[in-house]
Amino acid sequence: MHLLEEVIGQPACVYVDARTQGTIASVYAANSSDCSMAKRGALRAGLQRIKEGGLLSGPVRIAVSKIQRENWAESWKRHFKPIEIGSALLLKPSWSKRRPKKNQAMVILDPGLSFGTGQHPTTRFCLEQIVIAQKEGQTRSLLDIGTGSGILAIAARKLGYQPVTAIDSDTEAIRIARTNAKQNGVLEQVGLVRQDLAQLPLRSGRKYDVVCANLIFDLLLAEKWRILGQRKPGGVLVLAGILRSQFPQVQAAYEECGVRLAAFKTEKEWASGTFRQCIL
Repeated sequence: MHLLEEVIGQPACVYVDARTQGTIASVYAANSSDCSMAKRGALRAGLQRIKEGGLLSGPVRIAVSKIQRENWAESWKRHFKPIEIGSALLLKPSWSKRRPKKNQAMVILDPGLSFGTGQHPTTRFCLEQIVIAQKEGQTRSLLDIGTGSGILAIAARKLGYQPVTAIDSDTEAIRIARTNAKQNGVLEQVGLVRQDLAQLPLRSGRKYDVVCANLIFDLLLAEKWRILGQRKPGGVLVLAGILRSQFPQVQAAYEECGVRLAAFKTEKEWASGTFRQCIL
């Protein structure tokens, strides 16, 4: 997505097909020059670099299509359907008329420039684990590291977590997360803070029952002690954003620190896991 935005110079959106698990990154180009052969060549070169770096698997196709200008604003919305996380949580875009079931929490979130709409496998895994970790009648706390759109923190608060804190090093991500939290009526109930993970204390004064870190592989390894330091003894740690080929290294690194893998899921090239304290 970032490569597409950089080359074309316009915001891009990402859609993950729930049935085929295929990923489509798309951008609207107002001028034909935005789709020139030179820019397509730059995209191919960028994709090749990403593939050589081990961050891309499977075939990739670049396609250009003409659409009627007046239909564009609505046509892309067809890709974003409501998502249910069991019977506990419904995520939907604002234009959907879908209504939640009885006792089902609902999060309204429109696709934007910040990562996290529930469409991506790693985000869905985190949401599933947040639902599982919540215990009826017992208030639990949550820290969302690398919040992006704020989806995990907003969903957690809707499910009854308290307190809920979300951090991100990107100022724009925090701005978008605040907008989303306000739309969902939880702005005053979620602590949204611009914070660099590398600057978090190794031993935090406030610890959380559930810590979610949907981050890149290198950051998960480099800051494992800071991430673990935010968790209450016996708390739950959810790690995502990891390529399948990289997960064994992440698992080994965290299990060396005294936690064990309790839940694991792969979808296409992505792998995610939930860790709990080892019982001696």
